[in-house]
Order: sequence, then structure tokens, then C-alpha cells
Amino acid sequence: MLSVANLEVVYSDVIVALRGVSLEVPNGSIVALLGANGAGKTTCLRAISGLLDVHRGRISKGSVRLDGTPIGGLDAPAIVRRGVAQVLEGRRIFAELTVDENLRAGAFTRGDARAARDRVVDLFPLLRKRRDDVAGYLSGGEQQMLAIARALMAEPKLLLLDEPSLGLAPLVVRQIRDIIVEVNRQGTAVLLVEQNAALALRIASHGYILENGRVVMAKAAELLARDEDVREFYLGFAAERGHRGYRDVKHYRRRKRWLS
Repeated sequence: MLSVANLEVVYSDVIVALRGVSLEVPNGSIVALLGANGAGKTTCLRAISGLLDVHRGRISKGSVRLDGTPIGGLDAPAIVRRGVAQVLEGRRIFAELTVDENLRAGAFTRGDARAARDRVVDLFPLLRKRRDDVAGYLSGGEQQMLAIARALMAEPKLLLLDEPSLGLAPLVVRQIRDIIVEVNRQGTAVLLVEQNAALALRIASHGYILENGRVVMAKAAELLARDEDVREFYLGFAAERGHRGYRDVKHYRRRKRWLS
């Protein structure tokens, strides 16, 4: 479905944020995109969803294709119409609007939103009860559910999720995880950017690791979860090997086997 090839992104014509990134999201799959802060994960999502220009960024090399059709030069509304929707980090709901108004805003490219709303409220029964409430008064978990539901109102083929578990309680994180799995089961492919690597690799079929704007590892999710370096730097299992963990090392040299 989604193919990103040799992508290079530059901000303000000075800062190179992505350096030859290539990745694929097959139809009907969940793919995880992992990496430390500043690795380029959000930039990659912006390049796919058409939001780079908002941040003074542009694609300088490479391509983004959806179902074989180039979408890298399109603006965000056109990309939404092609079937790609993004849930931004930090939720970014319309706090002054009601839950129902937020949902209707998500369907602006679709016209008649009744069928999409029926599907969404079946996925999120809580939103049916809170439809007339002002969105800014929802809890953090409820706002994240609303943000995902609003994106689904566009009936996307591909859903881009940027840190959906950020700042949420463990119980709510599990609920969000189950929702992502159900959305995918219903036929929507998912590209998941997530600091919670354990959660991402548990539900994804494939994963990519970004470091300094480059893909340094790409494997099946179950293989990444078993990789010693991934376990040390992203899953917090350094103690098993008697080594210092990522928390103790601000900068580390990528191991040669990451490139093999």
C-alpha cells in the first residue's frame, strides 16, 4: 500500500532530518516505526501526510507512493482524500468544540458522515455518551480516543499514529492498543510511531528503527523484540546482560551488526 523510497527531508533548506529513508506498509498490516527523540519519526509521518510545509520542511529527494501513485508533492487535504489520515502527537483535538463537532470535522472530505460516525461510535462507545460534551473537558485517554475517532471519520486506508500512548495511564494504554488492533482487523493499515516499543512490537507485524534520520534496522516485529540491542536500548533489558542501559548513556555508538 505505502512505499517510501530513499526519502530525504530538509527543514528551512538547512537541516537534513531524513537521510535516504525507505519503508513499506503492506495492505492490512501494522508497521512500527521506532527510534529515540529526534530520530526523524514524526518528520517521516509529516512527509507522508503532507504536513511538512507547515513546519518549513520539504522533500528534497526520494518518493512517497500510495498504491503505486506518487503523493509526496500533494497537500494534506488531497492526501486525506487519497486515503491517508494522521493522528498527531499530543492529540490536537478542537478543545472548544463538542465531541460530535470534532467527529464531523474529521469527515470534511467525505460529505455524508453518517456511516462513518456509526462505525466510529461502535468502536468508541464512550464517545456516543459524550457526543454533546465539550472536547476540552475530556480526560487525556478520552481525548486520545476522540483524536483517533476523528481521523477514522475520513475512512482512511492508512492510519498514521504518532505516539498514541504518550502520557496515558497503563489501563488506558491497553485500551488504545486494543482499539488499534481492532481498527486494523477491520481493514485499515497502520503506521505506528511509538516510544513504547514493547507495545508497538507486540501488535505490529514488521518494524523499522530510525537513528539520526536513517533506517538502521528493519525486521519482522518478533525478531526486533528478540534482538539484543533493541532489548537493551528500547525495551530496558540491559540488566540481563550486565551492561549499562540506555538511560545511563546519553550517546551510544551504533553496533556494527545493526547494519548487517
